[in-house]
Amino acid sequence: MTDQLKSNIRSILKTYRKTIWKKTIKAINEYQLISENDKIAVCISGGKDSFLLALLLREINRHHKIKFELKYIVMDPGYNKDTIDLIKKNAKDFDLEINIFKTKIFNDIKAEKNPCYVCARKRRGNLYNKALELGCNKIALGHHFDDVIETIMLNILYAGTYGSMMPKLKSDNYPNMELIRPLYLVKEYDIDKWVKYNNLTFINCACDIANKKTDSKRAEIKELIKNLRKVYKDIDKNIFKSSENINLNTVLGYHYNKEKYHFLDKY
Repeated sequence: MTDQLKSNIRSILKTYRKTIWKKTIKAINEYQLISENDKIAVCISGGKDSFLLALLLREINRHHKIKFELKYIVMDPGYNKDTIDLIKKNAKDFDLEINIFKTKIFNDIKAEKNPCYVCARKRRGNLYNKALELGCNKIALGHHFDDVIETIMLNILYAGTYGSMMPKLKSDNYPNMELIRPLYLVKEYDIDKWVKYNNLTFINCACDIANKKTDSKRAEIKELIKNLRKVYKDIDKNIFKSSENINLNTVLGYHYNKEKYHFLDKY
């Protein structure tokens, strides 16, 4: 292990212990994300979140009483050579043995009106397939706290529904496969601080198709929440808590297990 890697890990355990390490442990325990003898495919996109996730889960595996196994997979949806080279460099620097597999997702979504949504669905299917191939029963994604609250607001403002991004999710199409999000309680602000503290460089979206789109609803929501935080610093916490404190006595209707319920059903 290089001195730089030791420093990266030490900063997680020391400098960012409260904001990153402890919050990841809390999410794993509170939402029961990892069980004995799990074999988890850690999905590395090449961005800061997924690489941090890989380091965290490896350290947790070293210290945790529960025994589980990790595989590190990288799906190449059509990255250019520079992007792949950066991913490989970071994996080597982090001492991660990655399994890279290619797909044609970027090519397949060129004509899509909503390429990011379609890309996400196609990525998920390919990741599940690779995880199954490696004998895994779970995939771990690097979605964080801000992804969760942005999803809640996106659903309210643009879909007219209330829905959150869940910390774990059983797959409907892949029996005995589960998706987990260990960074569920970690804020993007703190991840950015960790990256800058260690002077690290990761890829962003790396998709020319998405980068040409100027009407990103998620980007709009991110900016909205940023401005709301200026007015009330705990606004993000309350958006998050709203998904834990739904009072069904005060809503007109809701869906459960594909069944629709209306408040008048109680009368």
